[in-house]
Amino acid sequence: MLITDYIINDIKPVSETEPVSAVQSIFSQTTYSHVPVSKDGTYQGSLAENDAHCYEGKTTISEYRHSYSQFFVRFDTNWLDVLEAFAQNSTNIMPVLDEHNSYLGYYELADVMNFFNSTPFIAEYGSVLIIEKGILDYSFSEISQIIESNDGTILGAFISKIENDVAEISIKVGKANFNDLLAAFRRYSYNIVSSHQEDTFVRDLRERSQYLEKYLNI
Repeated sequence: MLITDYIINDIKPVSETEPVSAVQSIFSQTTYSHVPVSKDGTYQGSLAENDAHCYEGKTTISEYRHSYSQFFVRFDTNWLDVLEAFAQNSTNIMPVLDEHNSYLGYYELADVMNFFNSTPFIAEYGSVLIIEKGILDYSFSEISQIIESNDGTILGAFISKIENDVAEISIKVGKANFNDLLAAFRRYSYNIVSSHQEDTFVRDLRERSQYLEKYLNI
């Protein structure tokens, strides 16, 4: 299934020549955070529910043009960029436009999340490995080489955090000898952030620490 299969057309943009009450009526019947607004058939922006309920219902929508939210995606926008657009704009509805800014429909956040849940990163069996290394020291080609040389398969990977010049990378890995894989990453100076039952390195450190503690207490 393609992300474009999730485009919905049951709500058309409200003309900005309409009164604000037309938008307020839509909000009273839906749980959407925004309603798209058009002018002469061209998308102009979206009006937020919180704003619309503060405006005079008889006033023309165009009077509040300054408060339009200017977010949208194109028909050919990939699903990850669509998801990013939702996150950046704190909305649960995303207008979809063609190259001429004509309105084609919209995505619902819940549908895009369902699409994300159907990707191999979520749906396929595997283990999530979180590693970190300096932002100038790691490379995805090196990470791929380490995983594949240990008979692993990569189901997905992304940078989950950057802080103090250190990048945290989350990886979904399938079909791997996890203990050998963790040891390989450590040889390449990656720090293992996630915990794993298969990690004999950490287990050995813990046992040695407990032994040393007992020795010091004698």
